[in-house]
Amino acid sequence: MPCYRVDVAQYVLGVVGGSGIYDLPGLERVSVERVETPYGSPSADIVRGWLGDTGLLFLPRHGKHHALPPHQINYRANVCALKRLGATHVVSLSAVGSMREEIAPGHVVVVDQYIDLTKRRVSTFFEDGIVGHVAFADPVCPLLSATLADASAAEGATVHRGGTYVCMEGPQFSTRAESRLYRQWGVSVIGMTAMPEAKLAREAELPYATLALATDYDCWHESEEDVSIDSILQVLKQNADLARRTVARLARALPDPARGPAHGATRNAVLTARAELAPAVRERLAWLLG
Repeated sequence: MPCYRVDVAQYVLGVVGGSGIYDLPGLERVSVERVETPYGSPSADIVRGWLGDTGLLFLPRHGKHHALPPHQINYRANVCALKRLGATHVVSLSAVGSMREEIAPGHVVVVDQYIDLTKRRVSTFFEDGIVGHVAFADPVCPLLSATLADASAAEGATVHRGGTYVCMEGPQFSTRAESRLYRQWGVSVIGMTAMPEAKLAREAELPYATLALATDYDCWHESEEDVSIDSILQVLKQNADLARRTVARLARALPDPARGPAHGATRNAVLTARAELAPAVRERLAWLLG
């Protein structure tokens, strides 16, 4: 009797690609998913494929041709689309500036904390008729982050485990005074896209981790007269291949999502009585609350 492979993955890794990472070669059985969500369209069609026995969903955060600046990304649609397509984990690949001497361009930081300085971005699914407060003291999944750091180190990266990512609004880079202030806060890297992505992933009960790829020293550094797009792009090209190899290795060793802090995060977070939710609210959040 013939044996047929059933395409049901135990885990599905959602990968959100940042600057310089617009595809993920090496996928098998590839298809393209066009998803509409209650929050509009995600940044681009989502590429679905397989890495071994692990399902994978790839979404370029800035769009296929990098047309979306950080403050205009539809973060809610992106996270919702990944969840609806079956993601069990989400990893963010993000280009960042280094705020520490020891984190040189080309190094990788697997951060464990964030500071949110964004101003114009919707950062929750719980609004317009429903109130929810999820715990966010430890914003990344420690198991996923540890596995991600191991995978990157195994691919030859210089990895810094732990650190704080300060997320600015952009799209301009920091002033020198701002950069020096953030240094006083003890942050490790600076970027423009981790927030509200990490917050929304927690509300969606998705284990989340960031692979922060240092492209430059921010303007605090004596060698940095200005943050140059040209110099950033050179490092981005080097980092992109490392990030892709890291994802492929990570896909073979994903941890159990039920053991992370995102599991059941909304169970006791919603304060609005379920019986009192308006039909429109129920419909909007059916993908999350059932």
